[in-house]
Parts: sequence; structure tokens; C-alpha cells
Amino acid sequence: MGKLFRLPDLGEGLQEAEIVAWNVGVGDHVVTDQPLVSVETDKAVVEVPSPHSGRIAALHGEAGDIVQVGEPLVEFEEGVAEDKGAVVGTVPKAEAAAPKPAARKRISAQPKAAPAVRKLAASLGVDLAAVEPSGPGGSVTRADVEAAAEAVPAATEGEPVRGVRRAMMQNVVRSGREVVPATVTDEADIEGWKPKTDATARLIRAVAAGCRASPSLNAWFDPATMTRRLHDHIDLGIAVETEDGLFAPVMRDIGNRDAKDLRRGIEAMKQDIARRSIPHEELVGQTITLSNFGMFGGRFADLVVVPPQVAILGAGRAEPRVVAVKGKPAVHRTLPLSLTFDHRVVTGVEAARFLNAVVEDLEQAD
Repeated sequence: MGKLFRLPDLGEGLQEAEIVAWNVGVGDHVVTDQPLVSVETDKAVVEVPSPHSGRIAALHGEAGDIVQVGEPLVEFEEGVAEDKGAVVGTVPKAEAAAPKPAARKRISAQPKAAPAVRKLAASLGVDLAAVEPSGPGGSVTRADVEAAAEAVPAATEGEPVRGVRRAMMQNVVRSGREVVPATVTDEADIEGWKPKTDATARLIRAVAAGCRASPSLNAWFDPATMTRRLHDHIDLGIAVETEDGLFAPVMRDIGNRDAKDLRRGIEAMKQDIARRSIPHEELVGQTITLSNFGMFGGRFADLVVVPPQVAILGAGRAEPRVVAVKGKPAVHRTLPLSLTFDHRVVTGVEAARFLNAVVEDLEQAD
């Protein structure tokens, strides 16, 4: 009778992960710490290593399956060594498994395809695993995907929400269930900014100014214990929109970093997102969030506060508008701002004080 290896605790309270691709198959011999499977948590892809040296008897699940922590991943043949080399989270002790099934099939890794072909397949709703490859080395080509799309009936079933969009959906649902939101808006006159001013860095600096003026917005709230925790540092979540969904990586301690250091952090964050290689610890612990949604359009918005945070600042599309300057009309570039806060623990005055400080900081010339 073999031994089961179950999905280990991946840390930070994560309860599930989606199988991205298997790195091994039934019958393979593996060694301790050899990557068994790639799984996607709430915005990060993690390699799960083998806790044993031995031969694979069965794989539980296929690419796209959602696996809960503690559920079986791999069954090893009888006689595996009890090593202690696994490095991801806390690995439950392997235990006796049910009798082996009469027949097992090898679960292969993801089909071979170029990134552009994968993107095309996703946009057309084509499952690459079901496409007959015709390219070199058994790879799926653009023509293969297009042919498969034409063969699919017009009326198809909806696809499950997975990965980043699934995590985003869960956060939004939680926010709607727990938070009592309110929004205040204003505009900053940024005519004094020099050309090519780093808008993101300026917004980050302005958030720090707002938190200094009104610390109540840089806080966490626990409704179960009715306790509020004010933070003495600012770990800013920066909402980043991608084709896969919304990310919110963290810029740590923004109040004590200069402009050059912030720019380095922003560039590193963008590269990590593009490679989908953001460490999980950089996706948790936000004390307040910034959304620069104006890069895509829109002026004002009612934003989503993700618990335990109590506030999120949004910047809309900057554009020239008529403003009063010394009692006369003038055309200046303005930046619309929206501040959504949890009205259970933040008062309107505290929110207004925060937003006033943000505007004042943004209106300072470079």
C-alpha cells in the first residue's frame, strides 16, 4: 500500500490552489525536493516539491483543478523513504492510501504552445489540451487553435473562474459582505508638474502625506473582535490591472523611502507581474491601497475596500479643465481623486482630512 502526499499549507491562511501543470508522471522516480507540480494561489505560481524519494503510483487532479489544503496530490509506491526535505509550508505526514486503482493514466504537463498562441486560445475559449498539435515537436500552432475554434459550437458552456480572477472575486464578495463603504472626491491642480513627471511616485508620496495627516485610514479592522489596529508604517498595495485580473502587490514602508527608491520598487514590481513571479509575501499585508485607474479611463469611482484594510485611494484620468486662478478662468491640468473608506471605523472628517493632505501634496510643483 502506498503513501499519500497531500497539498501542504502554503502559508498566509491560503486554503486552496489551482493545479497549473504536473512536472512528473505515473511511474516516474523522483528525489526529495524535486518539483512535483506547479500550483497557482491567489496571484502567485508556486512549485510544490516532493517530500520523498520514490516512484509515483498515482497523481490526483489535472491542470485546472482546484485542490484544497490537505487533499491528496500524489501517491507514492510502497517503500518510499521518510525524508524531511519539503520546503513549501507545512507538509502533513504521509498516510496509508486506499487500494490502487486498476488502471492509471499519466497526466502530462501543459501542451506546448507559444505565449501568443496561448493568448489566442484564451481569447477564443479554446482548451489547448484538446487541440491536436501540428507544429514542430508536437507544439500547438495558431492555425491549430483557429481550426479548433471553428469546430466549437456557437453555444458553449461558461468556463469556471480561476486563478487571479477567482481571488479577485472572493475579495470583492468579502468586501461587499463586511464593509460599509463611503466615498469622497476632489481634484488636484497639477499644472505645476514638469513634463514626464512620475505620476505613480507622486501618488505614492501623496498617500504617505495623507496617512500622516489622518492615521485612521492606515489601519486594519477586525469586526469579530471589534478592534482597530493603527499602523506606524505604510505598506501600500498598488492595484495593477492585467489580462488575468487584478493584482495588488505591496510597496513596503513608503513613508521612509525617497523617490529613486520608490521608482526602483515600482519597476521591480512591474517586472515581477509580467513574469508572474511575485513572491507571495509581497502580495499580503497591505495597510492601505492605491488604484491609478485613470491610466485606462474614468474620472471618479466608488472603489472596493478589501478587509482588513479600511481605505483605498483612486486616481482618475488627468486632463485639462477650466479652473479659477486668482478669480479668473484658466485651463490647468487636473487630477480627479476618489477616496473610499469603511465608514464603520473612519469618520467623514478623518477621510476629508486625508484627502485634503493628498491634494495639497500633489499640487506642490516638482
